[in-house]
Amino acid sequence: MSHFIASDAIAVEPLLEELRAWVELETPSADAQAVNRLADRIEADAKDAGFTVERTAGTLGYGDILAVRTPRPQDANTKSVLILAHIDTVHATGTIKDKLTLRQEGDRLYGPGIYDMKAGVLMALEAMKLATKAGHNLPIDLLIVPDEEVGSKSSRPMIERFAGSAAYVLVVEPARNGGKIVTARKGVGMFDITVRGRASHAGVRPLDGRSAIRAAARLVLELEALNDPERGITVTTGTIQGGTGRNTVPAECRLQLDLRLPDAAMADEVISAVQKMTPVDPDITFEISGSLNRPPFAQSEDGARLFDHAAEIASRLGFTLEGMETGGGSDGNFTAALGVPTLDGLGADGAGAHTFDEHILVSSLAPRTALLANLIASLDHTA
Repeated sequence: MSHFIASDAIAVEPLLEELRAWVELETPSADAQAVNRLADRIEADAKDAGFTVERTAGTLGYGDILAVRTPRPQDANTKSVLILAHIDTVHATGTIKDKLTLRQEGDRLYGPGIYDMKAGVLMALEAMKLATKAGHNLPIDLLIVPDEEVGSKSSRPMIERFAGSAAYVLVVEPARNGGKIVTARKGVGMFDITVRGRASHAGVRPLDGRSAIRAAARLVLELEALNDPERGITVTTGTIQGGTGRNTVPAECRLQLDLRLPDAAMADEVISAVQKMTPVDPDITFEISGSLNRPPFAQSEDGARLFDHAAEIASRLGFTLEGMETGGGSDGNFTAALGVPTLDGLGADGAGAHTFDEHILVSSLAPRTALLANLIASLDHTA
């Protein structure tokens, strides 16, 4: 890096103008065409900035994947700085019209997906431009995916392929709890359980039936008993649906289960316990399907050194950088599990992700974009 990039070098007003345009293009994960409209805009901007853009057609009904890349050096084996981002959001089309209008109130700028994580994507692209001008040691890859909010089902193979040639991974998910970045995340398990019994008339032949709902109720208590707050294990039965009518002993009941698991050993332990659940009644059956959707992201020694390097840059910019663990998953789970030093939560500060209170703090854009730009410009094989 030839020179340090100060916060006041960030032109905030043009960033805000572009960010507003991005937020107005609503991008729910399931609407591939909507997601691709924003991908079109980003692709054009990136090409205008002189970057190579590799666009991969979407699969599984999701939008396209963009890889924005700086030129490769002659030594094709040089590892890169990989930045991970997503442009899909949880908010349905039309949210911006009433439930979460695009508006600024003081330092808060509201809008669907603005915090999680359109601001972060825009900051990453701007940081790439600044780092290119400042001079950088390693090639830079910005991978923008269309389905992170629903588990990165279509994009995980490409994330892992890019991670295989990365020296470091920076994830521009939003900052947490007043500007903290994420140094570790729990693994996420997603399971579906179908409980099957036997239907009968609740008034005429109640004893002939085997209630799937009653068996499911017992199962929920067994599942929730796996919770262990001291060890950081959370097991949540998120939905339960069953039965066909008030006067029928229910033959079927379905559960959706969410697991949050701090490390690989605990993930194996809890998942094994879930898979071994068996009904008390021999006339009841359980069908259990699912897997670890995102592996645990534990901070490694190299990850700790990467955080220390980022904290030094933040100190030069005039603010203190703090790290934290969170229960939410991100694409950083995949790269950390592959052993690549990963820092997460490098996007904008704010609050209200996935709610109608979602907003960023405008004052966070300049210092955090400068942090990101200096970080990607300064990283080399010895950082």
